[in-house]
This record gives sequence, C-alpha cells and structure tokens, in this order.
Amino acid sequence: MDMMIITVFIIGYLAIALEHPIHVDKGASALILGMLTWAIYVFTIPGDASEVHHIIEHGHDGQGGLIHHLYDIASILFFLLGAMTIVETVDSYDGFSVITKRIKTTNKAKLLWIIAVLTFFFSAVLDNLTTTIVMVSLLRKLVDDRNTRLYYVGMVVIAANAGGAWSPIGDVTTTMLWIGEQLTTLTIVKELFLPSLVTLLIPLTILSITMKGDVEKPKFVSNGDLDIPENEKRLVFAMGVLGLLFVPVFKTVTHLPPFMGMMLSLGVIWLTTELLNRKKRDEVKSKLSVLHVLGKIDTSSVLFFLGILMGVAALQEAGFLNTVAELLRESLGNIYSINIAIGLISAIIDNVPLVAASMGMYEVTTPEMLQAATPENVEWLGFFVQDGKFWQFLAFCAGTGGSALIIGSAAGVAAMGLERIDFIWYLKKMSVLALLGYFAGAFFYILIQ
Repeated sequence: MDMMIITVFIIGYLAIALEHPIHVDKGASALILGMLTWAIYVFTIPGDASEVHHIIEHGHDGQGGLIHHLYDIASILFFLLGAMTIVETVDSYDGFSVITKRIKTTNKAKLLWIIAVLTFFFSAVLDNLTTTIVMVSLLRKLVDDRNTRLYYVGMVVIAANAGGAWSPIGDVTTTMLWIGEQLTTLTIVKELFLPSLVTLLIPLTILSITMKGDVEKPKFVSNGDLDIPENEKRLVFAMGVLGLLFVPVFKTVTHLPPFMGMMLSLGVIWLTTELLNRKKRDEVKSKLSVLHVLGKIDTSSVLFFLGILMGVAALQEAGFLNTVAELLRESLGNIYSINIAIGLISAIIDNVPLVAASMGMYEVTTPEMLQAATPENVEWLGFFVQDGKFWQFLAFCAGTGGSALIIGSAAGVAAMGLERIDFIWYLKKMSVLALLGYFAGAFFYILIQ
C-alpha cells in the first residue's frame, strides 16, 4: 500500500507536468492525485473502524490528521482567493495604471530589472504568493506578447521566492521558523538578505543579457469606456495595496491566521466599492462590482492547489517525509548538505511539510543541552540553537529551492495557474537559471559564515 501511495503521487505529478501534451487540465490530475492518495492511505491504518476514523481525523499522535491538514490547506486557499479578488478588483478599476504609467521604458532588459527588483522587495513586505499575483497582473498591462511575458513571469517567481526568504513574513516556511522561535527577525534579515540577493542577481543578469529589443505594450488596457474617475482609480489602488500590507500587520498583532486579515481587507474594499458604485448606471455598476470580479477568479487554479496540497499531506501523514528527513541526516550529516538537499527536494514536494518535518526532527538546542553535551556533540548541537546556522540555512534553502520547478513553490503554482505556464516550458527556459541562482546564493551563505 505504501508503494501505491508513492506510485499514485508520481503518476499524478507527471500528469500535471505533461498537462499540455496529454490535454488534461492540471486541476483534474491534482484532484485525483490528492484524493486517491488519502483513499489508499486509509487502507494502511490498522485497527477497527472507530480507530481508523480517529487516526484519519487526528493523526497517530493526535497532532495531525485530516482535520489539521484541511485547516492548513483551507487557510492557504482562502488567502489565495482573497488576494486574487483584491487584485482583480483593483484591476477592474484600472488601478494598476497608477504604476504602469510611471514605467516608461519599453527596453526588455531594463523592464526585466525593474520588475525583478520590485518583486524582490514587495515579496519581503507582502509575501511571495501575494506579490506574484500582483506582479502577474502588472505584467499583463506592460507586455502584450505572451511568449515574452512568460519570461518576465518566470523571473517574478524566482524574485518572489528570493525576496520572501529574507523576511519573517515573506515566505510561509520562514514564517514557520519565526513563529516556532527557531529564528528571530533581526537574524533572518541580517543573515539572509545578501544570499537571497545573490540568488536573484545571477539569473537576472544572465536572462537580461539574452533579452534584446523592446516590448510592445497592450493597446487596450484600461476601462476607459466605464468612465471611472481618476480619484476612484487611485483610491481603490491605494486601498488594495494597503489592504495587502495590512495582512502581516494583522497577523503579528492578533496572532490569527493570515487569511483572516486578507478577508477583512477584502470586506473593507468590497464595502468601499459598493458605496462608490451606488449611484452609477447599472451596466457600470455590474462590471465594477466585486460579485462580477469573483466570476473572473480562476477556480481551476484553486482546485489545483487543493489537490496537490492534499497529496503532499497524505505523504506526510503516511510518514514518507519524516523518512526522507531521517535519510538526509544519516547519509549527509553536514548541515549545509542537508539543507541544500531539502531545498532541491522542495522543488518537487511542497516546502511546508519538509520544513515541518525538519522542525520535528531537530529540536532547538537549549543552554542546558549544550552544558550536558559530550565534547563530540557540542559543535553539532551548536548549529541548532536559536538563530543557529542550521535554521538560518534551512529558511534560505526551503524558501528559494522551490524556484527550480514551476510547481515547487506557492509563487510558482500561482503563476502557473494565472498565466497557464506549461511545466515543460518552465523546466526548459527557467529551471537552469533558478538552480544557478540557488547554488550561488547557497555557496555565498556558506562562504560568509
């Protein structure tokens, strides 16, 4: 049965990767993958029906199970829905013209640098998923040719993951280590900013050298036919940006999940637009309504998220990810090699359960543990103290390694759904660039230690 779970996951993963050649939407493959792996997992659980039911819902130790995973997955899906709706609402008001009008250059290389640097810093303030959604929307206003735009979106994925790694709120795995008190804010920023910057600069420099000529901007990018006042465009744009920036603040102050802050922001923007539209003509009101925007949300991408995250959760629940973590410790031993491997694996398997497994495998070393340690173990345990090198490098590798494949990070999956990026296209055009940046950043981190 264990082999069946892995086999189903691999076949489903291949179906997602070969979405275009086999002409099957990745959402369908992901849903089958996710639900079948759990169905097979049920038959691996010993005991009677009541015991099986308890383990499915609460896990073997009472700390996991389907309920736990559904909560985590639902949080991500609601967060994604809220962010996509806010961005689409701003777009319906032509709010992004506030930025796009200020980006005058049409030179491909210059535009690539502007987009990548903006993404890198936006990701640290918002997070890599939200930033990707925003930047993909911006690129649709700046680059008309889809084939050219895909290169920009690919760089957005790399930049968003690199930018998210050096901020406690920029990537979910860094946030996990921050909340778990393995790392503190100052250490994350101070130790990971330069390696993350290197991870961006290497692929950015290489790709910008190959991009020649000018981009052609879309000819019709505004909602001018709706006669939206300029002050309303600016207001909705400002509320959208502030609403997204409010999410990490809300989380820090209330300790509630980020999706609740996102939904609160959406509710406020929704209310505001309803008030703005109350006296407008019905045909204008219908196009600017959040209800109309909700109909434009890419539901298949949301279902794809559900399926792939459920599949990974099944692997975690069946113990495969803990087995991988144990094998890494036994076969590699060196903390740098372990973390580089975790980063590469995160391009295939979601980085969240990998980091969760690592946090479970290696506890934070306390001063008492160091005092009681043998001389042979002191150095090893020293890597695992709060703000220790293992936790620093884990945050970097897990945050940036997923860029190697389009499906390896939340930012990549979002971009894949929003721009219908082919898995094979990204593998051929962007994966080598992402890996060069990943290894350059990793070796830079090791070099400065």
